[in-house]
Amino acid sequence: MPTDALAAYATVILLLPMACFFLSSPTFLLVGLEVPEVTQLLRGMFNGYFLAMSVTGTVAAVMFAVAGRPVFTVAAIAAAAFAVAARRWFLPRLDAELQMRDAGIAAAVPRLRVLHVKGMLINAIQLAAVVASVPLVI
Repeated sequence: MPTDALAAYATVILLLPMACFFLSSPTFLLVGLEVPEVTQLLRGMFNGYFLAMSVTGTVAAVMFAVAGRPVFTVAAIAAAAFAVAARRWFLPRLDAELQMRDAGIAAAVPRLRVLHVKGMLINAIQLAAVVASVPLVI
């Protein structure tokens, strides 16, 4: 397989979870986060996104390394490492807010919304960076 094609495939693999999350996360802006089932689904979506980014970042890094693209290899490793770190930071905060909401603290729902929007913004920034690098890869 040509190395340019391998690098393009790596980019697509990296873009897939970002694009899926980018398209699915705004739907949670339309529902109230007071509903436990909705917030469980939101937590599961964030957990799945961070796990998927960890795996796809690692796979993309290997593919970029095989294709001989060291700068993109480092960038893919950084994306995977960021996903691992973000998961460790984000999910405990989300769980704490969920516990506060379940305890009846009214201020927890707006803080849940802020966490949701922060997660969406982080994904949008990463997605924009990867899309902007597509011409450099190809």
